[in-house]
Amino acid sequence: MFPVNQYILKSRLKEQTISAHISLSVHSELQGHPITSNTMYNMYIEPRQKGGSCIEFSQKKLPIGIENFAKLQAEDFYYVDKTMLIKELLDNWAEMNLFTRPRRFGKTLNMSMLKAFFELNGDKNCFKGTRISREVYLCEQYMGKFPVIFISLKSISAQTYEKACDMAIQIVNGEARRFQYLLDSERLTEYDKDAFKSLLLPDMKESVLCSSLRILSELLEKHHGQKVILLIDEYDVPLVKAFELGYYNSMTLLIRNLFENALKTNDSLKFAVLTGCMRISKESIFTGLNNLKVLSVADVQFDEYFGFTDSDVKNILEYYELSEHYDEIKMWYDGYRFGNVEVYCPWDVINYCDELRINNMAQPQNYWSNTSSNEAVKRFIQETDKERSERKLRN
Repeated sequence: MFPVNQYILKSRLKEQTISAHISLSVHSELQGHPITSNTMYNMYIEPRQKGGSCIEFSQKKLPIGIENFAKLQAEDFYYVDKTMLIKELLDNWAEMNLFTRPRRFGKTLNMSMLKAFFELNGDKNCFKGTRISREVYLCEQYMGKFPVIFISLKSISAQTYEKACDMAIQIVNGEARRFQYLLDSERLTEYDKDAFKSLLLPDMKESVLCSSLRILSELLEKHHGQKVILLIDEYDVPLVKAFELGYYNSMTLLIRNLFENALKTNDSLKFAVLTGCMRISKESIFTGLNNLKVLSVADVQFDEYFGFTDSDVKNILEYYELSEHYDEIKMWYDGYRFGNVEVYCPWDVINYCDELRINNMAQPQNYWSNTSSNEAVKRFIQETDKERSERKLRN
């Protein structure tokens, strides 16, 4: 127990200044706020009078490189709440949604958040206190109600097409292993179970790979009696790598066949969300997908859900007591506009804040440019310029 009468308790309902989880064994009242035992507060404490001792509370950790939503919430990392993406996604319904945003703008974390929200038997505590939790009816209808398939293609980087295929097979193997309970399902036939076993094989045939997401969707719907949500993160990475290394046409054909099976001819699909950095031409891999809704940085819809808004940045700086650095952070990292919203690069902001917590005199720098290569973009531009020049010469 500590002498609460020596402190001013400032409760932060919207923006947290310092997160402190305190179990009090007293019943008192401070500034009109009742304090009871085992009550959890987000607060900071200041001495009320000179001579009052100060209690130190730990701040939330900065989520540098954390892309798993459940881990971020469970291990008390600072979270910029983007959960209303869920409501907007459901309110502005599209069966297939493609979000294109720059790298390091929270695409994977948002996809992980969607998985955590919709997946059957998910941990609802992940969303305690988030904005979406206030949408009670929506949560009752959708939270934890669907089988979710979630794959990321960001790790497919190989020197040859054959090795890239092997990597894609490993990704499908890994996701299929999450659903091994299907082998014991009384709703699936032996033929169904054999089809599922084919998704676990490390030497899976390419034809099976192309239909793997559709097969898994059908089996999950048959077992659960509920259509499936499909999440595909970084869909364009294999194509970018293939373009750089000379097997683009082969990889384009593989991805097109995979997507046609998963998205076009999949009656077990509830809806799908894809993310990537670039929009690959519809004619190359999205042939026939007339219901694909492409949401780029130019679109007003969903403009605030990828990257940090100005208010997000101000809240972060206030929380970590770094508000005096707002002007320099705005000058360095507020260089984007998505739809109608000015957006900061989260990777830069978080890394710079981490530096400032150690050294308040640290100078801003370009953290984002060192995260990956822009070689593919350069080559796409060069190839386009070359094609235009050749057309001019022919004409």
